[in-house]
Amino acid sequence: MRCLLVITTLFLLFSCGENSPEKIYMEGKAFGTTYHIQYFSQEGFDAQEGIDSVVEAVNHSVSTYIPNSDISKINRGDSTVVIDQTFREVFVLSEKIHKQTQGYFDPTIGVLRNAYGFGDAKPLQEIDSTTLDSLMQFVGFDKVTLTSENTIQKTHPQIYFDFNAIAKGYGIDLLGSYLEKNQITNYLIELGGEILAKGINVEKQKPWVVGIESVNSEINNRNVAETVPLKNEAMASSGNYRKFRIDSLTGKKYVHTINPITGKAQQSNVTSATVIAPTCAEADAYATSFMALGLEKAKKLLQTLPKVEAYLTYTDSLNQHKEYLTEGMKARIQD
Repeated sequence: MRCLLVITTLFLLFSCGENSPEKIYMEGKAFGTTYHIQYFSQEGFDAQEGIDSVVEAVNHSVSTYIPNSDISKINRGDSTVVIDQTFREVFVLSEKIHKQTQGYFDPTIGVLRNAYGFGDAKPLQEIDSTTLDSLMQFVGFDKVTLTSENTIQKTHPQIYFDFNAIAKGYGIDLLGSYLEKNQITNYLIELGGEILAKGINVEKQKPWVVGIESVNSEINNRNVAETVPLKNEAMASSGNYRKFRIDSLTGKKYVHTINPITGKAQQSNVTSATVIAPTCAEADAYATSFMALGLEKAKKLLQTLPKVEAYLTYTDSLNQHKEYLTEGMKARIQD
């Protein structure tokens, strides 16, 4: 799972007054990172057991780090696995975004992520053009099919799914659905830097406000570049300025955003992408896509996505740091 760029300030506070809902705060670990959840409940509802159940179900379906998960079995070549609703919905949404991005979002890049050292396998010592060509035959969402029997067919058994760029966001959406099924309508979920906000911050009677981290901030001293309000929507970020690997033998730098078209782990001119979308799964996937697409292609795609806003940082032809914001994102930025 990626370490993303969004910072949010979370306080453990309780509302006063007999008829005021109680503010509940939770924190813990999930999907290889940490979460912070705050919500308002009239009945003092304890969501812990349900949250744990959702996390366990998502892991069992799409976590490549769990050997007996459905995705791990499929990656090992088991074509008899009948996938659950989580896998199916993640697959279908991935297929949609794969087509929208003309292939720049592709969860079949698992063999490449493993080869470059960003997956769950030991990286290859050298990735030359011959090695890359051999790996690329196992990349391509057009090489996998979801059957009517809810099984996965692959043209090559070696094709390796990696839903890390969408599954965490989808899991956050499921956490939100669980809260809503229990009459929780005002909540903020932050998990690994990704955000899902519903309703308002009842305590302040205002929308939830979250921060976008500056690309110049340090790991232990993170700075907020901008703050934005969120209501009934999600935000996710992606960036390569921290998540990269230097090969100890060759000295080559590999970034964690892999270009599925070329197969290379090279930085595009987009250095970070923060995306607001109706769901966290979409925000997660589009943020990764914009990193691979580069600025001009990302801007062109954004024109076709009326419900998606973006804050992109990039380097220009003079290697100077620049920013691009959609009009909707500009309108949200708080002074």
